[in-house]
Amino acid sequence: MMSQRFPFLTMFGLVLVASVPFARAQLAEVNEQTALGNKPERVEWFAGLGFGLFIHWSVDSQLGSVISHSLVGADEDYCRRYFEDLPKTFNPKHFDPQSWADLFVRSGCKYVVFTTKHHSGFCMFETATTDFGITNTPYGKDVTRLLVAALRKRGIAVGFYFSPDDFWFLHCQGTLISRVRPEASPLNNKPLMEHNLAQVRELLTNYGPIDVFFIDGPAEGIRELCWELQSEIVVTRGAMKTPEQYIPSVPLEGPWEACMTMGTQWQYKPTNEHYKSGTEVIEVLIETRAKGGNLLLNLGPKPDGELPIEQEERIREVALWNFINGESVCDVEPWIVTNEDTIWFTKRRGENMVYAIVTQPNWAWGTRRKITLESVKAGKSAKVSVLGQNGKVLEYQPNVDPGVRWHQDEQGLHISAMRAQRIYNDRKWPNPVVVKITDAHPAVLPPAVQTKSAAAVPGGKVVLAGELIRLGDARSVEVGFQYRLRHDSTEPLATADPWHDTERSGQTEPGTYKIQLDGVKPEQAYQYRAVVKHPRITLFGDVKIFTGK
Repeated sequence: MMSQRFPFLTMFGLVLVASVPFARAQLAEVNEQTALGNKPERVEWFAGLGFGLFIHWSVDSQLGSVISHSLVGADEDYCRRYFEDLPKTFNPKHFDPQSWADLFVRSGCKYVVFTTKHHSGFCMFETATTDFGITNTPYGKDVTRLLVAALRKRGIAVGFYFSPDDFWFLHCQGTLISRVRPEASPLNNKPLMEHNLAQVRELLTNYGPIDVFFIDGPAEGIRELCWELQSEIVVTRGAMKTPEQYIPSVPLEGPWEACMTMGTQWQYKPTNEHYKSGTEVIEVLIETRAKGGNLLLNLGPKPDGELPIEQEERIREVALWNFINGESVCDVEPWIVTNEDTIWFTKRRGENMVYAIVTQPNWAWGTRRKITLESVKAGKSAKVSVLGQNGKVLEYQPNVDPGVRWHQDEQGLHISAMRAQRIYNDRKWPNPVVVKITDAHPAVLPPAVQTKSAAAVPGGKVVLAGELIRLGDARSVEVGFQYRLRHDSTEPLATADPWHDTERSGQTEPGTYKIQLDGVKPEQAYQYRAVVKHPRITLFGDVKIFTGK
């Protein structure tokens, strides 16, 4: 295999490593050919999608291990068996791309990002660059081509994940497998860069127009080739922020995409896995959209091509919620505040229409609930409704009026609504309820606060610093902090500790402030965030971390 694909290695019998100027020279050459970058109109299109599905699937799904990374630090025997033996038994004979696409479109998914090549170098597409790929397995077919066709049939935008790191290539080259050593990077390894660029050319010339490209590694040189080959493509990772396994605590500037697993692992994990509940997944989608990002929710298919039932169950729960409430998360933008406590907001793009998404509702069927929205002012032509409901009938209860009632005063928009639609047989529905308000306008000019530094000192003390950026429309506000023990980002959301409040102080003008926190445990990591309490609304700064001394 090596003599056919890489004759230069056989000829010289050594590792060929280029210098950084190689990639930069190539980048300069591409820049001379075309104006490069994500087009603003395409970025705007992408930001409106809201919900996408990530698919991590490769040859080592047979093992149920972390995808690719088990090769880092592996001995020669492990590598040999990985590269030579695993492809011989990879046979996703139950792969049904049309069934996948049917489920995806029903879930409310607007785009799919598929792992064409992960760090191991195994190609899930037909390629002339290597024999280490899906077409040289018992299955033999190009799963990427099959999936692309099925997605297009259902009107789902097509995205490709691509890793510039390639452990198979490094192993054949005689370079130690790593993602951090300079010689393992395509920016310093000319043959690896050429290998990657050849594969990207295949992906962007053999599969028609591709909507999204996710580069999980050094993007320089590769993203420019993407834009050269397909000017309408949107490069996400490599050209915009893509936080992984967490939602930013405050909205980010510009378009962004949160990448999140349902459990603890990207690829299929048959045992020892702990999944988020369907409700938690839905609430992750809601919070991400309220903060202006897209959610890219991961699936890890089984080695036979089926979706694990636990993942399908959660996707179907999202599908049911989106069937009722999808308009509140698609083609929307942030409101003037992201949330009021457990009620999150989105706004229809270009319209005075606001969605108040009531999370953690415990909202019993057939019962009325009163909520007050302090950031929303209803205009003269406003209408208030519950998504999915006509407000005219409660099943088997002809004498009950389930209509929404509301009134506006100086304290806010007061809404009395009933959950009147039967979703489950037992009438118990644990997921968020969405209230839609037309002719909605800001009722408050919100303040803004920024979380600054934390200085921990021995003896269980830490000095927290924040900055009040603006008071909004208030003459004075109260500022302080919240803190809690830090947990791993992959743990279920329900396990997060509650926030604890520090003392607050009054502030009548913008500026910095500090508060000393006592009783901090040594070597324990904490999260903290600045708080500003306006007379009508409480807002927060970014979440940061400190460790006690």
